[in-house]
Amino acid sequence: MSAPVILWFRDDLRLTDHAALHAAVATKQPVVLAFILDETGPHSPGAAVRWWLHQSLTSLTRDIERRGGRLILRRGAAAELIPSLVAEAGASAVFTGGMTDPFARETDRAVAAALKPRGVAFHRMRTATLFGPNQVQTKAGGPFGVYTPFSRACLALPPPREPVPAPTTLADCSALASDSLDSWSLCPTAPDWAGGLRDSWSPGEHGALERLARFLSGPAEHYAERRDIPAGENTSLLSPHLRFGEISTNQIFHAAVGRPDSRKFIQELLWREFSHHLLWHHPELPDAPLRADFTGMRWREDPEALRAWQRGRTGVPIVDAGMRQLWHTGWMHNRVRMIVASFLVKHLLIDWRQGQAWFWDTLVDADLANNAASWQWVAGCGADAAPFFRIFNPVLQGQKFDPEGKYVRRYVPELARMPTVHIHTPWQAGGPPPLVDLAMGRERALAAFAGMRQTGPVP
Repeated sequence: MSAPVILWFRDDLRLTDHAALHAAVATKQPVVLAFILDETGPHSPGAAVRWWLHQSLTSLTRDIERRGGRLILRRGAAAELIPSLVAEAGASAVFTGGMTDPFARETDRAVAAALKPRGVAFHRMRTATLFGPNQVQTKAGGPFGVYTPFSRACLALPPPREPVPAPTTLADCSALASDSLDSWSLCPTAPDWAGGLRDSWSPGEHGALERLARFLSGPAEHYAERRDIPAGENTSLLSPHLRFGEISTNQIFHAAVGRPDSRKFIQELLWREFSHHLLWHHPELPDAPLRADFTGMRWREDPEALRAWQRGRTGVPIVDAGMRQLWHTGWMHNRVRMIVASFLVKHLLIDWRQGQAWFWDTLVDADLANNAASWQWVAGCGADAAPFFRIFNPVLQGQKFDPEGKYVRRYVPELARMPTVHIHTPWQAGGPPPLVDLAMGRERALAAFAGMRQTGPVP
C-alpha cells in the first residue's frame, strides 16, 4: 500500500466543497482524516463554541463513517501533534485549510518547518473564504481598509469556483489511536445550560444545508427590506454553520447569486470576507484598536454595569432582549448586536474588548475575525468604522425595528403586557429607570471622545 496522506480538518467540518479534502483524495493515496483540538493559543474556544463543536464533530464523524472512513481525534498543540501523526502514519503529505487566525498561521509555519526535513509536503488550501487573503488588493497592491471598495474589488474578480461534491468513499486506512469525543467534555453538565442551544440549532453539514434551503425558499425573497427586523426569521441564520465550515461560502454564494434580491445578502457575505481580510493583514485586530489614537481612550471600569449588560438587566428593553436571546440561544440578531454593542461602548463607556470577550464566550458563531472587526466598527476604532460620535439611541432603534415590541416581549417576558406605546420606554409607565440615563450617557461618551488623548479613568 502506498504511503497515506493526512487531511487535517480545522474550521471546515464538512465533506462537500472541501478543497483540501478533494486534493487529498485526488492523490489516490489512502487518506487519514484528523481533527486536532488545540487550546494552547490566546483565543481558545468559548463555551458556546465548545458545545457546537461537539455536535458538529459528531455529525462529521457520522458522515465519514457512512463512507467507510474514520475520524482521528487528538487534543493538544497542533504544532506538535500533526508532525507526530505524520510519523505514526508514515504519511507523505498533509492537506489542510488555510486560516486567517494569527495563531493558526504560526502553527502552520511550525508544522511546515517540522515536516520539511522529512520531505513531507504541507499543503494549505482555501476552505473558509471566497477569496485568498492576498487575492483582493487595492490598485497600489496593498490591503483594503474600507469595505465598499473592497466589496467592489471582490465582485470585479472572476467568480469563485463552483462547489465540488463530497467524496463517495473514504476508506478507513489506519489503526491510529483516537481520543473519544466525550472525553473532551465539551458540553456543559453542571449545570447544563445548553437547552436553549439544543432547541435552536441543528449543527453539522446536513443542518447547514437544510438551513440554506429554508432561507432560500423564504426569507431570502424579502431579505433586503426585512433583515433588520429581529422578530421572526428574516435572516439566513447561517453564521454558526459558516463559523465551523459546515457549509462553504462558495456553496452559499453560488446558491444565492443571481436570485432576485440577492445583492444585499451577497454584500453580507463580503463583509465576512472583509473581516478576514483585515485579520490577515492586521493580526493585532482582536487586541488593539486599528486607529492608533484610540489607545488613549479613557474607558470606565464598572464591573456591576458590565454584569448587568451581560445578563440583560440594563432596563433598556431592546438591549435586554438581545442579551437574553444571546444567553438562551447562543446567537443574536445582527441589528441588535450593533445596538447592544453601541450601548456598552458608548452609553456605558466600557472597553469594546470586554464586550468582544463576552461574545466570544457566548456566541455559537464566535469567529475571531468577525467578532473583532465588528466590535471595532461599533467602537469607531477599526477599519471603515462608524464614527464614535454616531451613537445609537436604543429607544429609537427599538421603535424603528421592533415597533410592536414582539421581539422584546419574547425575550423580556416581564414586559409582555406592557402597552405598545411604552414597550421601549417602560420607565415612562412607572417602571424602574434604565441603568444609565441615555442622554447623560451619550454626553459622557462624547466628552470622553473629545478628550481621547488624555489619560486617567473616567468617573
